[in-house]
Amino acid sequence: MRSIPRAAAAALAAAGLFAVSPGAAAAAPAADFPACLAQLKAGAAARGVSPATFDAATADLQPNDVLHFQDEQPEFTTPVWDYMAGLVDQERVDDGKAMLERYAEPLKRIEARFGVNRYVLVALWGVESDYGKNFGYRSVVQSLATLSCYGKKPGYYEGELFAALSILQRGDVRADNFVGSWAGAFGHTQFMPSTFQRNAVDIEGDGHPNIIDSVPDALGSTANYLKKSGWVAGLPWGFEVKLPANYAGPVGRKNRHPMAFWSAHGLRRADGSPLGPGAGGLLLPAGRSGPAFLVTTNFEAIYTYNAAETYALAIGHLSDRLRGGGPLATPWPTDDPGLARVQRRELQERLAGKGFEIGNRDGVMGTKTRAAIASFQQSLGMKPDGRASASVLKALQDGR
Repeated sequence: MRSIPRAAAAALAAAGLFAVSPGAAAAAPAADFPACLAQLKAGAAARGVSPATFDAATADLQPNDVLHFQDEQPEFTTPVWDYMAGLVDQERVDDGKAMLERYAEPLKRIEARFGVNRYVLVALWGVESDYGKNFGYRSVVQSLATLSCYGKKPGYYEGELFAALSILQRGDVRADNFVGSWAGAFGHTQFMPSTFQRNAVDIEGDGHPNIIDSVPDALGSTANYLKKSGWVAGLPWGFEVKLPANYAGPVGRKNRHPMAFWSAHGLRRADGSPLGPGAGGLLLPAGRSGPAFLVTTNFEAIYTYNAAETYALAIGHLSDRLRGGGPLATPWPTDDPGLARVQRRELQERLAGKGFEIGNRDGVMGTKTRAAIASFQQSLGMKPDGRASASVLKALQDGR
């Protein structure tokens, strides 16, 4: 769904691993912004956006602070055990189970219509916006106009800006409610505007697909997206497996073979049972010493939503937990694991108690919290990497 790493920052923020405070980075220069907007107005008109819609959406508009995000891809640099600890924690599991119960009726209809299981849909919702708690706070139009004028992919962002303006013109979103991520993704499941245009469906039947104010519309639209991306009804996304000692066979999620092939190579499900039918590829997100997974084409459908294996793995594993499954059988290969969000909030409270400035005590590892961690680590002779880890929390708990 995204050709940019927008969801990388969004998912890391949802995990409590990464955040940038409003105003933390300088906005783009504004001197030539009106001239750029004038050019964009002509392009929007060619795409069917009326001058009145454009003028109303861009009145008094100034560029904002999104440009630096283009070079930040935390999803590809954060250790997988930190990433998974924040996105698939007990808090998100409990909240997701509550949402499964609350929206059981529309989820049943969505499953019947699109064939995408409810657990994956709710897991994706939980990762993308923490079940609607974190849509992002930036104006979608302002961000896309800034990126159109000053970004590295102006043509891409122009298309998204014109799509956003068309959405406003149709009345599918209120202008005062049109906020989202740095790159313009919005709503419960964080669609880019062009993705909304291609995939949004009106589950509630009020004449407008609305992924901001309507959870059923957002989940139904996401199911439509996954179905179009190749989702196969009844097929699991994958499952954890045990590798035989000294495994030397093929690896890679795209190196798919029948399950009989993997069985012949000594692989079994993590609980020791046979692999079953179908085909899959072997995913080793932390190498041969960490958890191993056989993933199917449904994993690829999730992957299209945000092109990172760790992201798709988090969605898949969270969906299993929502279904009633337990934690991974094989531990991550680290002696200093990551922290769940409740632990990150405790870490922030303890740092604040020592006089460190940490900003909001919300479990989000923002700039101030990471700087405080680094200062605390340095005071103890630890590597000052600013990482919220079990060793840092233990040192705080021990009163060091």
